[in-house]
Amino acid sequence: MTYAPATRAFYDADSHIMELPDFLKKYADPALRDEIPEVSYSASIVTDEEVAVIVGQGSRHSDAHRAEQIAMGDELIAKSKEIQALGAFDSEDRSKALDLLGFTKQLVFATHSLRMPFSPSSKLEPRLRYGATRAHNRHMADFCKADSRMIGVAAIPLDEPELALAELDWVLAQGLGAVWVPHRAPLGRSPGHVDFEPFWARLAEARVPFVMHVGGAPLQQSKAWENNGRAPVKDWLGGGENVRTKDAALQHQVPEAFISMLVLDGVLDRHPNLRGAAIELGAGWAPEMLRRLDWVARTWGRNDANLQVQKRSPSQQIIEQMAFTPFPLEDLGMMLQQSSPDLYLFSSDYPHIEGGRDPIGKFERHLEGQDEAVKAKFYTENFLRIVPAAV
Repeated sequence: MTYAPATRAFYDADSHIMELPDFLKKYADPALRDEIPEVSYSASIVTDEEVAVIVGQGSRHSDAHRAEQIAMGDELIAKSKEIQALGAFDSEDRSKALDLLGFTKQLVFATHSLRMPFSPSSKLEPRLRYGATRAHNRHMADFCKADSRMIGVAAIPLDEPELALAELDWVLAQGLGAVWVPHRAPLGRSPGHVDFEPFWARLAEARVPFVMHVGGAPLQQSKAWENNGRAPVKDWLGGGENVRTKDAALQHQVPEAFISMLVLDGVLDRHPNLRGAAIELGAGWAPEMLRRLDWVARTWGRNDANLQVQKRSPSQQIIEQMAFTPFPLEDLGMMLQQSSPDLYLFSSDYPHIEGGRDPIGKFERHLEGQDEAVKAKFYTENFLRIVPAAV
């Protein structure tokens, strides 16, 4: 018996690799290998001791640990988490995990290896930024190649448009099924800048989606917002390095700005085959964003040439071309009432603890009273529309 009921196809828009320290170095060009950092767990609930034990065992779980994980059966998602999870870093074990989870397909993201590729610093040499990017993408392609249920997510920083386009061509040749872009302004430019037009056009032509994901911009807000003269607030895990209260309250602002620029600069309208998704960034902000952009377009379109040439309203563009993953604790039912059932995707976040012990159960409670067509869109059809590689 699998965790996901066999009554429908479940497409998972968010899952992760828990990288071992040599994740980038192992796949980097030899000339760059000494300058590429090891993956660090210093800002994670995973301890250095845990990682060291796994590395000391030949970068694998022990046979006993693996057997214990497999014995969890349909409770795997509830009990198997982080770097100790089945398939956290071993692709063969991940295939076994998918047998137990019962998901038809899933997007597979990295977790800790994108600090250098996604760094917002303009001082980082392009050869290192894009060298680490290539190492990441090689590893993701290798991890996912043996099981068609795994759709590897490449990573491409946009900061150097020509290098980004060259990396995109390489990624498409490897068959990776989605491209994670940092959802920040690419070193002083809008993502709708003319320099990025070839990048968006190439994605649209290839029918490969861009995705935004938590970690694609700094997790924590400006320190000034935390400075209230009181004791520092711990994050939700009890430490201080993850998402804190104020970070969670403001987390939607940067991805909302990124999407808004793509719309207002005409990227989505010019490329109707372009698809995109906001993953693990919540979705409760999406309905109001659609209303706001429509209002802005109606009012400022009188004088904004970028808006005057657009053939579709902002809300129509986003509903047709994008989707969002709600957090399990968000009110999905309310979002459906306020917007469109075409906008939302199921996700498990396996093996991260943020996904919870029973994501399907939580979403089912939010979907109570919804007809079968709405559920089919949430669990299956919206994913297939955004990620054609899954068909």
